Amino acid sequence: MMAKKPPKPAPRKIFQERLKITALPLYFEGFLLVKRSEYQEYKHYWTELRGTTLFFYTDKKSTIYVDKLDIIDLTCLTDQNSTEKNCAKITLVLPKEEVQLKTENVESGEEWRGFILTVTELSVPLHVSLLPGQIIRLHEVLEREKKRRIETERIPSSSMEKEKEPIEDYVDVLNPMPACFYTVSRKEATEMLEKNPSLGNMILRPGSDSRNYSITIRQEIDMPRIKHYKVMSVGNNYTIELEKPVTLPNLFSVIDYFMKETRGNLRPFIYSTDETLGQEPTIEGRGERLKKNLHIA
Repeated sequence: MMAKKPPKPAPRKIFQERLKITALPLYFEGFLLVKRSEYQEYKHYWTELRGTTLFFYTDKKSTIYVDKLDIIDLTCLTDQNSTEKNCAKITLVLPKEEVQLKTENVESGEEWRGFILTVTELSVPLHVSLLPGQIIRLHEVLEREKKRRIETERIPSSSMEKEKEPIEDYVDVLNPMPACFYTVSRKEATEMLEKNPSLGNMILRPGSDSRNYSITIRQEIDMPRIKHYKVMSVGNNYTIELEKPVTLPNLFSVIDYFMKETRGNLRPFIYSTDETLGQEPTIEGRGERLKKNLHIA
């Protein structure tokens, strides 16, 4: 008898999971053909524009992105002549790379162009062929993005106006812990991954010294294997202890590194229930609630 496939997430749950992982507002979404500098050919992604970042998903129902592109430093956006009928081709020129995008039709291309320019230039572009309702949406997104940036900048400045507090006091506000962080032990993390493979295969947890962190992963190559990686807190950065150590600016980048290096084969372990969709539990509460629901002693 074939094992039952896990049920597909409902649209609301997909939205909630993506919001929790990215921690950014959704402005626009749709299918794109994407070609980055490291790609040999175009890749077909369901793409979301959140804040000033493009998140790429393998399909419309995936909750974990496989790649992302920060476009806040966009130098220019150019329209390319496409030999394909009814297809728009856009090139994003960034300081370190040029990224080519192709849309399913010309109308979709104009929308992507409008939304990308609006959030990167903080102004609605004048020369876009969009309907009045679409222009209104651009103005709404512009106001949301301006407000988001003001709030982001305000948090550290207001904290510094108080007594000289350590930077960690507001870093956690700006960058909450990744959704796959749980206050569990090495043994408990292993049990979680082995008993619930459909929820993901990568957990971020506290290190044994409580100052640093560890990554526990479960990979199925020839057979299931559990591996643990140390993530050391060094100043304001985090270093993954590998043969060639990798230093990254935050824990979100650490998770991104593992996902990108394995081309999406490693997925953050995310546990949620319908009753918690509307509220974010505390980090400690997540660990205790998870152990209870997964029957971990």
